[in-house]
Amino acid sequence: MTRRFITVMLLACLGLLLGACHHVSVDSLVPPNLRPTEDPGKALDQAKKQLQAATPCCGSFADFSYETTLPWHPAKFELGSGSPVASLDNVHSYFLAFRLPQDAKLPYRIGFKSELSGRSLQSSYLFAPTAVLLDEAFQPIASHDITLCEYMGWSNASSGAFGGVSVDNDKARYLVVYSSAKQQTSDTYWEQSPAAFSADAPLKMNSAGSFKVPHGPNGTLWVGIMDKGYAKAVDNAICGKPPQGQGVLNTLRTALPEHWGGAGT
Repeated sequence: MTRRFITVMLLACLGLLLGACHHVSVDSLVPPNLRPTEDPGKALDQAKKQLQAATPCCGSFADFSYETTLPWHPAKFELGSGSPVASLDNVHSYFLAFRLPQDAKLPYRIGFKSELSGRSLQSSYLFAPTAVLLDEAFQPIASHDITLCEYMGWSNASSGAFGGVSVDNDKARYLVVYSSAKQQTSDTYWEQSPAAFSADAPLKMNSAGSFKVPHGPNGTLWVGIMDKGYAKAVDNAICGKPPQGQGVLNTLRTALPEHWGGAGT
C-alpha cells in the first residue's frame, strides 16, 4: 500500500512538471550567451521603417521647445518610439533640444555616449548624434557630426561609443541633437575584445578581429557637459584600427633617447 502510494505521488509530480514545461519558453532555459544571434539587419530595418512612418512635429530649429537645460553631467535619454521626430534637410530623425547654461565658463565641452542597441555585437547598431549650436534667434552657429569612438571601461556604465564637441562661442544659446543623413548611413569602428561579460551584459564579444557597428535611427544616448570620466573616455577612445607597427624593439629604439641605445645598436 505504501509503495503504491509513493508511485502514485511520483507520477502526479511528474505530470505537474511536464505540464509546467508547456508554460516555460525554451529560450528561458538556454543561457543568453548560448542563444542564437539575432538577425543582424532585422531590428535595424524595422527601426528605419518606424521612423519613416512617423509624422514630423518640426521642420525648423525655431519650432523646437528648449525648456530643458543641458545637464551639468551627461544624462541618459532614450530616442525611439514615442520620441518627437523632426524633418531636417529632408531627413527624418528623433531629436533632443536643450537650452545651454549661461553660467558655464567658456570654453567647455559637451560629452556624448551612444550605447549598443542589441544583446550581441553582431546584431547591434548605434544612434550617431549630430550636434547643432544655435544663437538666440535659433540660427545655426556650428554643426558637427559627432565622431563616435569605442572605449571599454570597468563597467557597462563607463563603456560605449563616446564623442564630444566644444562650445567656445559666447553667442551659443541652444543645442539640438539629431542624426543627419550622413550619420544614419555610416558606422563606428569597434575593436573586439576577449573580455568576459556576464549573461546580462548588453553585448557578446568575440576573442579577435574588429567590427564596424552600423548607425541606426534610434537608441540610448547620454548627453551633458563633459565631466572627468567622459573626458578620459573621449581622449582615450579607439576611433579606428591603429597603423601597423614595425615591432616592439624598433619602436623602443626610436622612442628612447639616443644615448640610451649606445653605439652600434
